[in-house]
Amino acid sequence: MKKVVVGIDIGGTNTAFGIVDIEGNIYGSDKVSTQAYPEVNDFIEELCGRIKNLLDSLPFLYELQGVGIGAPNANYFKGTIEDAANLPWKGIVFFVDKFKKYFSGIPVYMTNDAKAAAMGEMIYGDAKGMKNFIVITLGTGLGSGFVVDGRLMLGHNSIAGELGHVTINPNGRICGCGRRGCLETYASATGIKRTVFKLLADNTDPSEFRDLSFNQLTAEMITGAALNGDSLAVEAYEYTGRVLGSALANAVAVTDPEAIFLFGGLARAGKYILEPTKKYMEQSLMPNFRGKVKILLSAVDGMNAAILGASALVWQHHK
Repeated sequence: MKKVVVGIDIGGTNTAFGIVDIEGNIYGSDKVSTQAYPEVNDFIEELCGRIKNLLDSLPFLYELQGVGIGAPNANYFKGTIEDAANLPWKGIVFFVDKFKKYFSGIPVYMTNDAKAAAMGEMIYGDAKGMKNFIVITLGTGLGSGFVVDGRLMLGHNSIAGELGHVTINPNGRICGCGRRGCLETYASATGIKRTVFKLLADNTDPSEFRDLSFNQLTAEMITGAALNGDSLAVEAYEYTGRVLGSALANAVAVTDPEAIFLFGGLARAGKYILEPTKKYMEQSLMPNFRGKVKILLSAVDGMNAAILGASALVWQHHK
């Protein structure tokens, strides 16, 4: 009988889920619209029904080991989603308690999406065997997961390791959290768009971006332009890497990691994000850390990475 887990990634638009074994094989996946269910009870009922249908369709006998859930603003200790800006359910949602009504007796674990990504890297990716590493998720914002001495760092309130909201410039860009100068306002999909428009304003060089509005421009366009050698896009990534690398040097001083993994949309720029990040991190490091910390692209980045990351929460407990 094959042992499997359910991995669930709750996103602002859609929620993806799949059935996963310990090797990272996914035996079917599906998704449900997050925004279509303004009442969380209706959402959970639909989600659990879809999961049970997927489990019933498996062509083999299985033993369900548990359910792992990655979600914005998730509290690992309480099983809650708390004041998530991009989800339709406001306030504190006791998600795990509600979910368990449909999967009685099955362990259910929840954490935020960046911490789930760190677990995914440990179980399925190139962090296998590592006890100290950091995962940086470069999506709409910047998330981070810290593994220290083989354990995911959670903190007292399950919100430890919020590197995206470390202030790098007190008079800098306004952040969605209400403060100024947070790292994610510079090193994220949204941040690099802001950088491109700053560069457009500061020089007159020709660029394919000049006829686009802010809402029309995407991080994917900037990455594609950089890969095609567009000088402004390359400069935007150079600046992003400088800011990110300097911030990572501070994280290294605190946690002494073996490696830092870049995960998410901006990581697809490859050397254009890796090289400047590594260069500026090394310049900012204390001398005794220099040359000792690897910066790598995530080995589980892809369409199913979020599902794998969530499922890894369960396997980590079994491990």
